[in-house]
Amino acid sequence: MSDESWMNNPSLGGIDPAKLQMLSALAEQAKGKNQSELLPFLMAATSQSKSGNMSFNSSEADAIINVMKLGKSPQEVERIDKICAIMKQLRRS
Repeated sequence: MSDESWMNNPSLGGIDPAKLQMLSALAEQAKGKNQSELLPFLMAATSQSKSGNMSFNSSEADAIINVMKLGKSPQEVERIDKICAIMKQLRRS
């Protein structure tokens, strides 16, 4: 999947284009970060999006995550799942 093609996935059709553009910018900033750098980056991005009144409901988040998994190796999908699990645990705390 090309860098921007995920934004055109029909599964994301109901999501505000401004949200998708913000995600695209975050994805670009996250490139090259290793796993230990990625979690703090995502936490900061989550905090920043909340302060800017841009949040995603659970169905939007699930759709985005499922699209981002397309074409990934099983190891990459497992890594995405682990990061999502950590993020969910942190939100509950």
